[in-house]
Formats: sequence, structure tokens, C-alpha cells
Amino acid sequence: MSPADEFAGALEEYAPRYGVRLGGQTIARLREYYEQVTAWNARLHLVAPCRPAEFATRHVLESLLALAHIAAGAHVIDVGSGAGLPAIPCLIARPDLSATLIEASPKKAVFLREALRRVGAHERTKVIAERFEKTRAPDAAYVTCRALDRFTELLPRLVEWSPPRSTLLLFGGDSLREQLEKAGLSYRTRRIPESERRALFIVERGH
Repeated sequence: MSPADEFAGALEEYAPRYGVRLGGQTIARLREYYEQVTAWNARLHLVAPCRPAEFATRHVLESLLALAHIAAGAHVIDVGSGAGLPAIPCLIARPDLSATLIEASPKKAVFLREALRRVGAHERTKVIAERFEKTRAPDAAYVTCRALDRFTELLPRLVEWSPPRSTLLLFGGDSLREQLEKAGLSYRTRRIPESERRALFIVERGH
């Protein structure tokens, strides 16, 4: 079995545990995305090396948990996109969504544009190769963040930077929870299947 076949099989097997329904076309495009990450990973270190099944669960299906909290037709800002997580899996699974991906590394921004083109999502996305602090937040109802460098340190700045009345969908563990509480932010938590410590934190941005 090829790595891509193993990845696709794991998506089908584990999707129900994550409350995710994936059609054949969606799986095919997620497979194409996986192959792009694999091809670029040696040069750009997009993700830590892992088995195809682990990439399916830990990266792709975990990312898709955000979809239950994103309204139809929404525009999403993904901060610190890196390998395109969670934005690209979400865009593949939900063609109604559009997104702005913000990634500080110019080389990773090149990867993101190519990956978005390969999966047919480039016409509803924009990639900005800059640190989020040096940009102005686009108008959007949602902000996602999964692997930002110095995430907990930058959390207060990220919240302040985010559009008013937006919802932040943040992936992390105990250190992120501590920073949310330290900042006095109210949040809801969704536990991530197959993980003891990681969670999706849903933070409503005030006016």
C-alpha cells in the first residue's frame, strides 16, 4: 500500500470519530494535498515526520473539527498557516468558504499557493507572506490558528489584532488554556479525539 493510499484509508476509517463526513471527491483532494506536503516537506520542514495515518488524524481530521463552528459562506483568516493547517483541509471539505492565509515564511507561502492551486481552492483564497502583526486584519468572521511560533506569547496580540466580533478557533494544549485564562478571555473547549491534552478553543472576540 502506498503512503497516499494509507492516508486515504485512515481518513475513511477515523472520520466518524471526529464527527466528519467525507465524500469521495473530498478524500481525493485531501490526498492530493497530502502528496503536496510530502513532496515539499524535506525542503521546508512543514510538519514533523509522521506516518500517513497519523497525518490523517493528527493534522487533517483535527483541522476539520473547526468546520462545525464556521458558518456557511464565511471568510476565514488563518494565521501562521505553515503547512496549510487547518485552512487547506477546511477549504477542501467546504467549497463555500474563502480564506486569507498569513504565513511569515516566503518559501512556505510559495508552497501554500501551489497547494491551493492543486486542490482547486486558489480562486477563493489569498496568501500573505508576512507576520500577522505587520498586517491589518482582513474583514472576516473567523480567525484560525494551529501552529504559530511563540503562540502563547503572541496570544494577546492575536486577539487584539483579530476583527471585532470575530470568533477565534485556536488549537492547543494546557499552555494555551493557561494563557486564555490569564488574559481573562471566555472560551469554550472541544476535546480532540485521539488526544489526551490537545483541544480546540473557541473564543468570541468582543466589540
